[in-house]
Amino acid sequence: MKPQDIIAGKSSLWIFGYGSLVWKPDFKYKRSEVGYIDGYKRRFWHGDNFHRGNDESPGRVVTLIEDYDATTWGVAFEVSGSQLEESLKYLNVRETVRGGYITKMVDFFPHGEDRSPVQALVYIATTDNPLYLGPASPEEIGAQIAVCRGKTGHNLEYLLRLAEFMRSSCPHVEDHHLFAIETAALTVVSYLLAAQ
Repeated sequence: MKPQDIIAGKSSLWIFGYGSLVWKPDFKYKRSEVGYIDGYKRRFWHGDNFHRGNDESPGRVVTLIEDYDATTWGVAFEVSGSQLEESLKYLNVRETVRGGYITKMVDFFPHGEDRSPVQALVYIATTDNPLYLGPASPEEIGAQIAVCRGKTGHNLEYLLRLAEFMRSSCPHVEDHHLFAIETAALTVVSYLLAAQ
């Protein structure tokens, strides 16, 4: 799905973020809402050789994996007017060109009772992407995240900020994958600090 196809005939658009977008959107938006999408689980199965790693040592960032029974919490941002084209242009570079993500439209459910879902654009890394790393144990993923760094910063920062978002904005949600990797990464960091 190309940006021009997404905005054709639209005056506004919701964009769903489930990784770094929840704490660092870096584009102007009209409003944001915490909520969720159904049918996907968030996993640290995508490699990053730009923002949070490099070619020799790619970092790990999240993507969505289809799972009928799963729910993924995040933030949706409504963009309108000139924000619409500007945000898509920016995200095309950040997520598609540098990250290898594709786009899909999904139903986003804002948090709260009696809220109607809205259609939202989401960026997903697929298994045929050359940066896709696939599954690994929380310990392996945590160890990789603990030592990787890219042009935007440490991979550990990405993990910790995402975990903090979930704790502060979605305290009722237990993201076992995320929190197991956080524990593993912090264990590696404590060993590295003790060894100095």
